[in-house]
Amino acid sequence: MKSFVVGAANKFGIEDLPVPQPGAGEVLVKVAYAGICGSDMHIIHGQNPFATYPRITGHEFVGTVENIGNKVTKIQAGQKVVINPAISCGKCRPCVIGRPNVCTRLKVVGVHRDGGFTEFQSVPETNIHVLPDGLSLRDAALIEPYSIAANVFDRMGYQKGDQVLVYGAGVIGLTVIQVARILGIPSIVVDIVDDRLEVAEMLGAGCVINSMTESVEDRVTEMTDGEGIPLIVDAAGIPGLVPEILKLAAPAGSVCLLGFSSTPSEVSQIEVIKKELTIVGSRLNNNMFPTVIGWMADGLLDTEKLITHEFPLEKAPEAINLIENSPHLVRKVLLNIQ
Repeated sequence: MKSFVVGAANKFGIEDLPVPQPGAGEVLVKVAYAGICGSDMHIIHGQNPFATYPRITGHEFVGTVENIGNKVTKIQAGQKVVINPAISCGKCRPCVIGRPNVCTRLKVVGVHRDGGFTEFQSVPETNIHVLPDGLSLRDAALIEPYSIAANVFDRMGYQKGDQVLVYGAGVIGLTVIQVARILGIPSIVVDIVDDRLEVAEMLGAGCVINSMTESVEDRVTEMTDGEGIPLIVDAAGIPGLVPEILKLAAPAGSVCLLGFSSTPSEVSQIEVIKKELTIVGSRLNNNMFPTVIGWMADGLLDTEKLITHEFPLEKAPEAINLIENSPHLVRKVLLNIQ
């Protein structure tokens, strides 16, 4: 089978590998579509400390069940499925208290074990979600990114009448905007690329700000009469934004950080304490797949405005180069593996 393999940092290509056999409790999936994520790029460049090599990357993928292993009880061959990439132990403290997405023994498909940039992949039955009839596999390839956005709001909590300020109109920022719309939360979006801000408006953003041409602080202060924003999401992942974010947060507000940068951020304790802010991180998703599948089945999510490019698997290196060299042209790139 053809597979996109990262052999080591900055060394990648298409290889022919044996089809994996599903072990006990595992399901063999014939992959149809897989999305390329920023975290895949980090693995390619050796910037993910958790990844081991060689590795078939890809954690956003969907397909059809080809075969099942022993002890599989709920999944059948022929079913269309999407894969939750977070594999948890079920025994550590986070798992016991209902936070398996930060399991102390967490294994992520495409990071710690081989992922979906291949024709066939074996995954645990517990990580499989069957798709409802009528939901296309192409749309379903974006369920995992939307689950991240759903988890963001679950982590922050929200009240009726809240607004959300979203830094970054990349794929995750755009999914946050769509989930906010579903939840009835007006959104303000900040980016430095006008094309991205135009898409944000099309997806429901009530206000957009290009921070290269105008002051985010001035606009937000004006719009809120100086009160600030109750919900702020850093979907840009830029450590230097944290001081501004804390300054713009409303009293009793919540801030969600999504970036994986190891660069320290400046935190003014007085901003946090005087407003009694809640600062949370959000990683992957915590059982958000069923919710997102329901939204998608009900037609509440617009995937087409996110997908900008589609490549066959054998041209995955070209897709990587496009993302690398022309990021302003790209939102979500899919690999078509059917």
